[in-house]
Amino acid sequence: MTRTLGDHGAGATDVDRNVIEVEGLRRTYSGGFQAVNEISFAVGEGELFALLGTNGAGKTSTVEMLEGLARPSGGTVRVLGHDPYTDRAEVRPRTGVMLQEGGFPSDLTVKETVRMWAGCTSGARPTGEALGLVGMGKRADVRVKQLSGGEKRRLDLALALLGRPEVLFLDEPTTGLDAEGRRDTWDLVRELRDGGTTVLLTTHYLEEAEGLADRLAIMHGGRIVVSGTPSEVTATRPARIRFRLPTGVEPGQLPLTLMAAADGRQIEIRTQHLQRDLAELLRWAEEFGVHLDKLDARSASLEEAFLDIAAQRTGATAPGAGTNTGGAFAA
Repeated sequence: MTRTLGDHGAGATDVDRNVIEVEGLRRTYSGGFQAVNEISFAVGEGELFALLGTNGAGKTSTVEMLEGLARPSGGTVRVLGHDPYTDRAEVRPRTGVMLQEGGFPSDLTVKETVRMWAGCTSGARPTGEALGLVGMGKRADVRVKQLSGGEKRRLDLALALLGRPEVLFLDEPTTGLDAEGRRDTWDLVRELRDGGTTVLLTTHYLEEAEGLADRLAIMHGGRIVVSGTPSEVTATRPARIRFRLPTGVEPGQLPLTLMAAADGRQIEIRTQHLQRDLAELLRWAEEFGVHLDKLDARSASLEEAFLDIAAQRTGATAPGAGTNTGGAFAA
């Protein structure tokens, strides 16, 4: 993928300057449904901020207000120091927006689509440069209707980058991309961020958020329920140890100190003390000659933290929850 990112003048990352500021933001639809309920957060210059949530959490409504596509019902939004809805002429030329679906004229070629878009964009990149950024240079003469879903997402991204934006809104940017395309997009977004572009990302790929975001917020029911760096969010969640017991060894024979949940012979231990409890388990297995098949130990992932939060908010049982089956080993 050939890239020429250029410089929009943002310079080095400066997280002391907030480029996006949200305070007490609300959005209420007809009938009184409150999709966004008094949320507040800020995004610093050159920072990549991920906004996550289950379907209906309110993140799309939030992003629409940040992009200036909808007026807030209450609270304030500032992007680059301006209200993006009332000061649209000031904000729009300095932002790039990648929506979930672009809706391009199907009979135009890729090159014609970019040129058409460039005619409405101040200081647009050359067409070849924009397509090179997203690896679409060789598809320039192909009609839009002949593109795959992943290629259309690449074209969406190229158009969002046309004006060398200072602030970039990415709504599900890698949906439909294969693994290679997803990795290429991640690399490009990192380069943009490192060059000073402020990025606000929404995604259903939690691995994507965990790998890209400097900070993130998880929404549920119109509110932000947790925010921080990915490591800060996951640090509040238990690590896990999984393994399978051999025939003849029962879950109740595990050490009492280990809080284990059993599904037949499959065991899961959830712990805030991964090193200590893993060492205890291995000492036990060594002492009694127990082979722990498919042993896997790892810290909590963002996906696990996300699912725990969703389960707690809906009253469901979080994955891995269970009763302590620990007991003394009888040789």
